Amino acid sequence: MSAFDLAYDELRARWPGSTEERDVATPYGRTRVHVYGPADGSPLVLLPGGSATGLVWFANAPVLGGRYRVHAVDLLGDAGRTERRGTPLKSADDLTAWLDALLDGLGLARTHLCGHSYGAWLAVRYALHAPQRVDRLALVDPTQVFAGFRLRYLLRALPTLIRPSQARARAFLAWETADTHPDETWQRLYALSTTVPGRKLIAGARPRAADLRMPVLVLLAEHSRAHHSAEVAAEARRALPRSEVTLLPGATHHSLPLTAPEQLNDRLVDFLD
Repeated sequence: MSAFDLAYDELRARWPGSTEERDVATPYGRTRVHVYGPADGSPLVLLPGGSATGLVWFANAPVLGGRYRVHAVDLLGDAGRTERRGTPLKSADDLTAWLDALLDGLGLARTHLCGHSYGAWLAVRYALHAPQRVDRLALVDPTQVFAGFRLRYLLRALPTLIRPSQARARAFLAWETADTHPDETWQRLYALSTTVPGRKLIAGARPRAADLRMPVLVLLAEHSRAHHSAEVAAEARRALPRSEVTLLPGATHHSLPLTAPEQLNDRLVDFLD
């Protein structure tokens, strides 16, 4: 068993004991989904940031799964236990088609949808693509939605993209998370994720967030180094004047959703209820 698989299983053990592992067939390959919560609960689909895997929501699952049927997804094209087979993954349109097939496979005609970072970008694209399937949309420190990345962040991230290694990924995390001390097992999994062969994260243009019509919550990390949180907040309020926009005190971009999960859980539950 690889070091990645060992770290993956170690973090999986942090989820509630009754969590189900589902491998859902799609034209793009089987998708791993961690499912927890009452079978008759309102569905909530969670999309993680890049390299985070669906397991990153382990600190949120016990609370959210007490009210909703949580579905935490390993993203197509990223590290995790979602396969990439069958229809080639080439564009952002493939990602929305994959999510259509995934929701069909899960039997979800409609769902609440929540994404962090890259997962938030994907969540917005999907909500614009299939608004009839998204009840409420929650975006946790979304990137490439309301503003671009800081140049300094991109320069710091560059070595992990050009020549990925665990050491480079850990150094990058240490810089961005600055004293927030995310869970050590998750940090190890993140670092190993960046070195998994064959990863293919699809990027794309900023979606037209102003065209969203469902209720939207935007939760921003107070000390995010990925972008300027004040600028993102201002643009989110301009584009979506009826949305809820708030800062999560003390959080950085990559320390979410692990930093003070109680704050994030409370905000999400208030919004989704």
